[in-house]
Amino acid sequence: MKVLLLSANTVREPYPVYPLGLDYVAGAIAADHAVQVLDMNQLPAGMDLETVISAFDPEIVGISLRNIDNTDITDPKGFIPAYRSLVDRVRRACGAPIVLGGSGFTIFPHEIMAALEADYGIAGEGERLALLLKALDRGDDPLTIPGVIGRNEGGQPFPAPFVGPVARRFDPGATYLDFYLRNGGMLNLQTKRGCPFRCIYCTYPRIEGRQMRCEAPEQIARIALGLQEAGAQYIFLTDSAFNADISHSLAVARALRGAGVAIPWGGFFAPTALPEGYFETLAACGLRHVEFGTEAFCDPVLTAYGKPFQTRHVVRAHEAAVAAGLHVAHYFLFGGPGETERTLIQSLERIDKLQKCVLFLFAGMRIYPHTELYRLALQQGQLDEGQCILAPVFYRPPGLDITQAIEKVTDHARARDNWVVGAGGETVVKIMARMYRRGFSGPLWEYLIR
Repeated sequence: MKVLLLSANTVREPYPVYPLGLDYVAGAIAADHAVQVLDMNQLPAGMDLETVISAFDPEIVGISLRNIDNTDITDPKGFIPAYRSLVDRVRRACGAPIVLGGSGFTIFPHEIMAALEADYGIAGEGERLALLLKALDRGDDPLTIPGVIGRNEGGQPFPAPFVGPVARRFDPGATYLDFYLRNGGMLNLQTKRGCPFRCIYCTYPRIEGRQMRCEAPEQIARIALGLQEAGAQYIFLTDSAFNADISHSLAVARALRGAGVAIPWGGFFAPTALPEGYFETLAACGLRHVEFGTEAFCDPVLTAYGKPFQTRHVVRAHEAAVAAGLHVAHYFLFGGPGETERTLIQSLERIDKLQKCVLFLFAGMRIYPHTELYRLALQQGQLDEGQCILAPVFYRPPGLDITQAIEKVTDHARARDNWVVGAGGETVVKIMARMYRRGFSGPLWEYLIR
């Protein structure tokens, strides 16, 4: 079959994100099908979407939906109308069946199928597209495949994590690659899937499962070397927490160094208890940026959030990363269960004591289905059973006025250059775009560190 894979994500705040998922989908089907990958951030020169579709004449169109909204309680922006417009454009350009997938789709599969009126959807990991295509080739019913959903909501229960072979198909000649090389030079890399942590708000376990499935460090290093040879100036690791498996993360770092990967890299980390010298080893292997998903700086709130660490672990992990000469950032998420005005003030006062780092501050916890937060909101009467939350609904902590909390966080951050409320908004996007045009690469938030 001729299969067109289309990345719908055009969000650039704080920087553009390379469509990694479609590399894996392409890798799952390219041996048996003719595959073309398009990215709405940059189509082939001189061509619009309809022209490209007409020229390729696909028999199946797969559309990847990465995000549903911006999760910003103060300025919420939903992406479903733009996705609907994209589906309509594809429909006008060809009569091929449309298959939806991606992390955003997986969180709200039935709601998005109804909103976009696609032919099929794949909940969970996108490699199942290979099974769907095989079923169509044979004339079998694709709705018997776990994770495949039909237009009328037919299909099997939500699937277990994908257990078949996983292969990334990175194309250094892709027409859209230049867009990412010009806008920060960042390409991304996944070293494992699955997250064992039990944070109450997180969708990773729904998307990838809880059991970690680690890629061979040597294979990861080969891919990273290919990214470097294609022109990448920086590699971002997309794992939910790179250090969730400490021994694997160390093996990956050493494999990167051994393969000759010379460009810097960074990723998300949990500020858990770490072995002595952990960050020194990673720094020697090219790590430059550590982004901690800290979320709160008060033990009762961390416990309520389901975090696998306490404030003393945060302090130790922070000090170890700084001592290793790394750029450090912390993400905080105020206004979840257990948050009160007292815990909010306590966290802000403690955050002030963190040295040589950047703080990204968010207030308002978005409720997603199939999370502990969702179940808690139902118990507390904040949601009704069966209520559609495709349009964002935020948790309301009983002990805190969330509007006042937002004002307090914003006021506290205003006089501090290294405190960023949210992702920084359009101002940050414009500043980073200017820096990228001047030849800077990477996430760049280290320039805020004081």
